[in-house]
Amino acid sequence: MSAIEQYLLDTYRASQQGAPMPPPPGRDDVAVLRSARTYAQARAVMDGGSGRHPWRAALRRILVRPRPC
Repeated sequence: MSAIEQYLLDTYRASQQGAPMPPPPGRDDVAVLRSARTYAQARAVMDGGSGRHPWRAALRRILVRPRPC
């Protein structure tokens, strides 16, 4: 059963029982990713590292290359 099918089933059950509707699938995905990133940055600072995002530095190293003169 897909997430959409489960959502529709849960919505139907909630409407039959008078319960609050469930959130649609994928609504909180961005918030979860942001909290995971924040947690990783906090752990890095607590471990004595940099609080900057490691992916940005890696992308900058890959994408921004020195130009030959």
